[in-house]
Amino acid sequence: MEGKTVIITGGSSGIGKSTALEFAQKGAQVLITGRREEALKSVASLHENISILVADSGDPSSAELIMDTAIAKWGKLDVLVNNAGAGATALLEDVTLEQINNVLSVNVVGSSLLAAASIPHLKKTKGTIINVSSVIGQMPAKMIGHYGASKAALDYLTKSWALELAPEIRVNAIAPGPTYSGALTGMMGLTEEQAAQVEEQETAGTPLQRRGVPEDISHWIVQLAEPTASWVTGQVISVDGGFAL
Repeated sequence: MEGKTVIITGGSSGIGKSTALEFAQKGAQVLITGRREEALKSVASLHENISILVADSGDPSSAELIMDTAIAKWGKLDVLVNNAGAGATALLEDVTLEQINNVLSVNVVGSSLLAAASIPHLKKTKGTIINVSSVIGQMPAKMIGHYGASKAALDYLTKSWALELAPEIRVNAIAPGPTYSGALTGMMGLTEEQAAQVEEQETAGTPLQRRGVPEDISHWIVQLAEPTASWVTGQVISVDGGFAL
């Protein structure tokens, strides 16, 4: 990845942070985005190849800002990782318009607008788009219907974009299973006690009998960006310890 340039949304923690570090350690220049400046700075302090931009992926204007920043800094783009995510836990009868809009604005709209903005730049470099989905997009679950629906939409978009953008740009997705990333108490809004219960249940339901760690996921994201994956496009690859089984 020496000399490559990478954008990673939601790069301040969890999978995004781990992915940024792995790309940087392999020689890439990485721009991470997120809403929390201090958290972004903390990640950037870990490697000189990581730059930051405070940007909310749920804001439609962020796509142009992110792309302009990367191009102004490096003049090109090789890899876009749509990692920023939003979630909500609510029964259908209780879910609010605000929750639905928040999930879709980040997971579907934000990813779409940034991918669209990246096209002219990725065509020049024969680059790649990697979406971070979820195994929940492939299996129904109570209380997180709109989150799962947004990830199912992202899976479909991944395949559609792969058809549209070939042969210049490859598009793939990684669908993580239960992973220690802070998402349960973060974007899902669970209490520590609730999160611990969910973690115990999910671990029991995973054939490999453990939850993933961010490095389990970031390894595959980086692999999809490397030249050895040059004949892979339109795939949604589950990295989940067998959870979806």
